[in-house]
Amino acid sequence: MIPLSELAQGQQFPPGALYIVATPIGNVADITVRALHVLGLVDRVAAEDTRNTSQLLSRYGISKPTLAVHEHNERSAAEHVIAHLRNGERIACVSDAGTPGISDPGARLVDAVREAGFPVIPLPGASALTTALSAAGAWVHTFSFIGFLATKPKQRATQLLSLLHHSQALVIYEAPHRIVETVQALLDAFGGDRQLLIARELTKLHESIHRCTLAEGPTWLAGDANRQRGEFVLVVEGAPQEAPQEDAHDALLTTLLEELSVSSAAKLAATLTGASRNALYTRALALTKGREEEKGREEE
Repeated sequence: MIPLSELAQGQQFPPGALYIVATPIGNVADITVRALHVLGLVDRVAAEDTRNTSQLLSRYGISKPTLAVHEHNERSAAEHVIAHLRNGERIACVSDAGTPGISDPGARLVDAVREAGFPVIPLPGASALTTALSAAGAWVHTFSFIGFLATKPKQRATQLLSLLHHSQALVIYEAPHRIVETVQALLDAFGGDRQLLIARELTKLHESIHRCTLAEGPTWLAGDANRQRGEFVLVVEGAPQEAPQEDAHDALLTTLLEELSVSSAAKLAATLTGASRNALYTRALALTKGREEEKGREEE
């Protein structure tokens, strides 16, 4: 068996490259072997908070020069990162927790580095987004990542209104001081029937994952003050799919049937509308039969 420390040593880690390194979202054991190798190999680390990152690295026995790259200086800091890349250095980009660029700084740095002609190499790892989704269940078929909602009530209400008919599950990040009002805002916007997953303090000592309906969410949070503490990921069921009306495309089919066969009319209607070709064929047959019966009655 190959020792863990040797698994990454034989791989290619080119100089003059930016390495996007995911770090634990709470549990320091959730770091990959390759991430540890790269953090030990790079010349410096671009970090959201240099103090937090230095403390994290010290727990792994790693000491590296750091550059501050956060939401307020990301564009200007990118110039310093690129200057180091031009000197052939390897730079790791990390956020305080999880994967950089996912509701954390990093995306603008990636754009700038790539535009400057240097490679960007991602190292997969911890993410609150995928951690929560993995424990959600089969009711989440597809999803949209929203991140943090607007903090002002009116702006948040407008944002949620625009998502009212969104069919995909919504993944939302939230801080402890806003969790109660955010869950209430979701209830006000979407009604109480949708499923809600409240994932709190993921991977940490006091992790909890609770599934309920939106109607039950505020009551559950109010039931214990500890349930309102920590960092949250909310997963909200998407809007229910409305069954298409049988006669939704009758006008189009009727027009097409004046010139085309049932099969051709159904095929063309499916291309134009995206609806099921078989369903349209069945409907076109019904329309043709009804038209023939009506014509027969007129001739009698």
